[in-house]
Amino acid sequence: MSGAGVRLPVLHGVLLAALLTSSASAADAVHGKALFAACIACHSETADAQGPSLKGVAGRKAGSLEDFRYSSAMKRAGFIWDEGSLRDYLHDPQAKVKGNHMPFSGFTSMNDAADVAAYLETYN
Repeated sequence: MSGAGVRLPVLHGVLLAALLTSSASAADAVHGKALFAACIACHSETADAQGPSLKGVAGRKAGSLEDFRYSSAMKRAGFIWDEGSLRDYLHDPQAKVKGNHMPFSGFTSMNDAADVAAYLETYN
């Protein structure tokens, strides 16, 4: 067997392993939606909600909704909410935005934080 004939099965094995690993670690938006149900207590669509609306949060600049009074820390955060920033914030809000006022201390599981972030990417 030539060298190329040996490399092809090995390459297929490596590609298959990479595919299985990435799909196994993919965030689960359905699970995230179930977890997000607890967040609605503060992040509802009512004018007197304790937290800002999270509808359409993906792609929005942090601290930028005009009808919500954000902490100074959140106003100067300077990033756009994407799946990574949402995941990091949901895992450890104070580490991501030191001095923010959200009373939630974060999901202890990074997988849960990633699942909620994946759900928020679809929450419009």
